[in-house]
Amino acid sequence: MIAHVTGVVSSKSSASCVVEVGGIGLRLFMSTASLSQLPAEGDEVTVYTYLHVREDELSLFGFESPGERELFEKLITVSGIGPKVALSALSALSPEDLAGAIAREDDTLIATVPGIGKKTAQRLIIELKDKIGAGEAGSRSVSGASVSAEAAEALTSMGFSSAEVAAAFKGYEGEDDAQVLLRHALKRLGGGS
Repeated sequence: MIAHVTGVVSSKSSASCVVEVGGIGLRLFMSTASLSQLPAEGDEVTVYTYLHVREDELSLFGFESPGERELFEKLITVSGIGPKVALSALSALSPEDLAGAIAREDDTLIATVPGIGKKTAQRLIIELKDKIGAGEAGSRSVSGASVSAEAAEALTSMGFSSAEVAAAFKGYEGEDDAQVLLRHALKRLGGGS
């Protein structure tokens, strides 16, 4: 397995980057959060990696930290979740929020990830709950689960897709209050800060 690569950022797109290592450009598929942490093109970077091998393709996935890679590796062990859906989960939710949702059994929040429905979210929780340590679960309380579920339900009833809801919730660090979370999400969906 290729554990990490160190090289120069050659290019970036919305789903991947190219890191030049010894004259070879390696395309790394990354979460949006990890991509946003990359330095500018032409700067040196070290990216933690996971090489996914299939009969017809080799794909290299990149991560900002070993912890993010470890969570990715756990996600792809779940039936019905491949590398692209796992990366989508890490783009929609931070590793801490995702681990916290698994620990709290918040299938509603997990189901907001594009490519993961309610049944897959429940399967993911069943298969990973014991594998996600308390340290990874983040600091959100159990009440945070019902808060996010309540706000997500309100937004979907307004016609927003689960992907839009997940993007709107991203980065919320406020209090466990559904109204505050809903205002935050609506600001983001409306193009506010």
